[in-house]
Amino acid sequence: MTSGIGSPADHYYRRVYTDAVRLVDAVRTLPGVDPSRIALTGGSQGGGIAIAAAALVEAHVGPITAVLPDVAFLCDWEGGTDIAVGGPYLELATYLSVHRDAADTVWDTAAYFDGVNHAAGITAPALFSVALMDDVVPPRTTFAAFNALGADDTYALADRQIEVYPYNGHEGGGFRHWERQVAFLRARA
Repeated sequence: MTSGIGSPADHYYRRVYTDAVRLVDAVRTLPGVDPSRIALTGGSQGGGIAIAAAALVEAHVGPITAVLPDVAFLCDWEGGTDIAVGGPYLELATYLSVHRDAADTVWDTAAYFDGVNHAAGITAPALFSVALMDDVVPPRTTFAAFNALGADDTYALADRQIEVYPYNGHEGGGFRHWERQVAFLRARA
């Protein structure tokens, strides 16, 4: 989270997000793949990457069928850092405890990679999940991204859902949520 935090051009997630978009580009060219039926999903860090990739693919490559982040990390970086009791957001808190004058730079850089900002550009149908006892990804960070969905396009808000798992931690909904993801995709096939 802090590798290259001084500049968006140098930050670690710049390459990760670029690679995710390029992967979607490559998958669309594979034999047996219908390029008009691509969905992006992932859990935790993969969920945050799915959000960013969905927004970037839709903006620069073309539409996707759906985005399905599960207990998505990399959303609401500043809010997550303010309330985290465990997990990777504490890396930012530790960094800022030593680099006390760097907060503005850190949050300016983080804004480029924050799933909340990316979610605003998503127009594809979305099924999120959040676990209310998650001590790795504070639930409010996932809710922040979900609530930002389609903010750049008011028509995108209609087809979105969030599954809430009140008694689960970072494992989220597990197998039950995978079944819900499959049903979500089937309903949009």
